Amino acid sequence: MIANDRELQTTLERIGWFQQQVAHLRRAANPVNYRAAAWGFLAEIDRMQLDVREYFCVLPVEDAGAAKPIASVYSGPVVGVS
Repeated sequence: MIANDRELQTTLERIGWFQQQVAHLRRAANPVNYRAAAWGFLAEIDRMQLDVREYFCVLPVEDAGAAKPIASVYSGPVVGVS
């Protein structure tokens, strides 16, 4: 789980690196083996994107009170997030 903005930035950089690896595989891998080769990268991208989404769903704590998840404030669909 992402705990602060520094970890968020690191996770976003890792997502970018993994996406570059998948893009490289699309160009270089044998089409028959592409899915097997890319699957692990795609699974890790999905996991990290979920961590980012969870981090964004919690408001920063400004005082000693508990953070309030956005879901309790806004229950509509999130545009652009699958």
